[in-house]
Amino acid sequence: MDELKSSLLLKRPVNIKTIVTPRWKDEVQQQLQEQINQIDSQLQQLDMQGQRAIAEIQKQSLQPSGTQVMQQIESIQVQVNQKKSELLEQKNQQLQQLQQVQMLEIDQEVSQGQMESFFRIEPGDNLVRKMNVEILLRDGVVEEIRGDI
Repeated sequence: MDELKSSLLLKRPVNIKTIVTPRWKDEVQQQLQEQINQIDSQLQQLDMQGQRAIAEIQKQSLQPSGTQVMQQIESIQVQVNQKKSELLEQKNQQLQQLQQVQMLEIDQEVSQGQMESFFRIEPGDNLVRKMNVEILLRDGVVEEIRGDI
């Protein structure tokens, strides 16, 4: 019972790294390409929706070239262009990531993010060493746990 009183259960971030393998590289490139394709299809849908909305406004209007109609059309075009700009920015980021992945060398270690884990600390433990833990993966399998567990 005394042992439990003199220890604490804490939470720490655990860095996740992966070793670049041909399989990992292919999977990541495929995921990025799928995301790029999704963005392309969203861009096409956005264009079609914008054109349909404009055509509907023009069809319902008695004066297709009236000021109010032109303002509505302009408003739709502004909205479409804003959304297009956001999607193109996302696509650009995905393309940059794809290029970065293509340039990675086999057996290179790359950061994959973080997870959290709990650990027990007791008097005399080195907190800094206990906080610095990372997991190394190869094709999704834990290859090494680095640091003070």
